[in-house]
Amino acid sequence: MAKRTRNDEGLPPLSDAQLEIMQIVWKQGETTVSEVWTELAGRRNIARNTVLTTMDRLAKRGWLTTKKVGNTHLYTAPVGEQQTMRNVVRKLVDTAFAGSAEKLVMALLDDRGVTEQEANRIRKMISENRKNSRGKNQ
Repeated sequence: MAKRTRNDEGLPPLSDAQLEIMQIVWKQGETTVSEVWTELAGRRNIARNTVLTTMDRLAKRGWLTTKKVGNTHLYTAPVGEQQTMRNVVRKLVDTAFAGSAEKLVMALLDDRGVTEQEANRIRKMISENRKNSRGKNQ
């Protein structure tokens, strides 16, 4: 069995189901099990208890914090979505693409392509990244 490594924040990796829940928490900021369950149930058949168990496990592992307000538990994410996605992508590039960002981009382009608007935004991001990198190296 493969060893499960921790990310930069020292947290265990997220499963697909956990990541789906985290995306809802990140979007809502502060949320309840019922709110997460309602959103997931709109997409697919899922038991409320499954959501509760998963969110409790995420809290025990440090991905979520919880506070009790009356009879309600409110969940928030102490680690932001952007940082988590950077870690997920870094791991994907390192493991699936042998560290090559170019291979990742080519796989994306071969699979689904990009619209002209996406291409323009990507060009702008690359340009900004180069400017920021040059400033750091000087």
